[in-house]
Amino acid sequence: MRDPRPAQQPPEADALARFLTAGPDQWPRLAPRVTEAVGVATLERIVHATAARIGEFATVTDSPDGLIVSGSTGRVRAWAQVAPDGELTALRIEGARYTPPRRRPRLPAALTWTVYLGLVVLWNVLTVWTADDRTTWLADMATLAAFYVVVEGCGAPAMQPRPLRRTVEAGAVAALASAWRLPGLPAGHGVLGLTVGAVLLAAAGSLVVTARLHRWRAPLSRPLLFPLEGAWYVVQGGGPAVNHHTRMAAQRGALDLVALGPYGTRTRPGREPAAYAAYGRPVRSPCDGRVISAAGTVPDQRPGEIRYQPPYGNHVFLDTGREIVKMAHLRPGSVTVSEGDTVRAGQLLGEVGNTGNSTEPHLHIHAERDGTGLDLQFTGVPGRLHRGRTIRA
Repeated sequence: MRDPRPAQQPPEADALARFLTAGPDQWPRLAPRVTEAVGVATLERIVHATAARIGEFATVTDSPDGLIVSGSTGRVRAWAQVAPDGELTALRIEGARYTPPRRRPRLPAALTWTVYLGLVVLWNVLTVWTADDRTTWLADMATLAAFYVVVEGCGAPAMQPRPLRRTVEAGAVAALASAWRLPGLPAGHGVLGLTVGAVLLAAAGSLVVTARLHRWRAPLSRPLLFPLEGAWYVVQGGGPAVNHHTRMAAQRGALDLVALGPYGTRTRPGREPAAYAAYGRPVRSPCDGRVISAAGTVPDQRPGEIRYQPPYGNHVFLDTGREIVKMAHLRPGSVTVSEGDTVRAGQLLGEVGNTGNSTEPHLHIHAERDGTGLDLQFTGVPGRLHRGRTIRA
């Protein structure tokens, strides 16, 4: 029988509800630090904009996507933190209406991709094994090679679970094994198919090379110290085809870095952040500078899910006097510096975590000047920085 009692809401929901239903004269009492940091005028603009999106305020409830502020005409997502005494200590409200996603039972992502790529590989392998002549075989092999160039060159194969990697590798071996048929096949005359396959292979190679060698021609004033120790794998970095950050001007040169383990990016099976090889690894300052922003109290996300939080999560931003260097998604409770501190290159700043817009533990780093992203360069790390590269420091 269903429990008729309403689910208990987290204290953040209650504190945010009190704040939104109070007048500006009460905000310094309900959220003194937020009011001092932001100002009453800015808070009024935020609250009025929220009211314009949701209508008359109704409730604040918790959900898998974060706190949901509901009103008579709409909903928005929010994030808040409270002190033990109920004081609202941090606040962020999304600037767009919230539409709940349609949640349907689905296969795990790794299994889905294993099945999808397995079917694609199987189809291509069957085509080379059933080719009627050598020209057709070469055309089919060129098409299959183009597929592998894109998957290996634009993907991040080392971070994928072992079953997915083995499926793709087995397909390549099976396709190459079909070469034993060639002596018994006629020459054939399918020049068009061979031309198409060669064009696809050339296009795939060009795409990968261009993406990996891409630079914005906006260099740092001096190379940075690599902020991590050991071997790290680039999952986002390079040109638009291999770096989702390029859509944002300030982050266009950003890198996302993960560590690798026996289970892709994990050291053991599991969905908790600590199961990932990167989690808890020390992050050191890549440069001398002054801390212009730091946060360390945002909770970790559950890997594979994203609740609404400040996008950078726990972070440290440094001003070098020439550019701003930003590191994000740090572990809660690990940040060792505060706004206004002066740090030296190599100084411990925190640990890798899974906070903010992060689906698994990793370090995000980018540098910007006047809102424009710069090409990252690290001392002792030659060559281009792109998805699929391993950096050893």
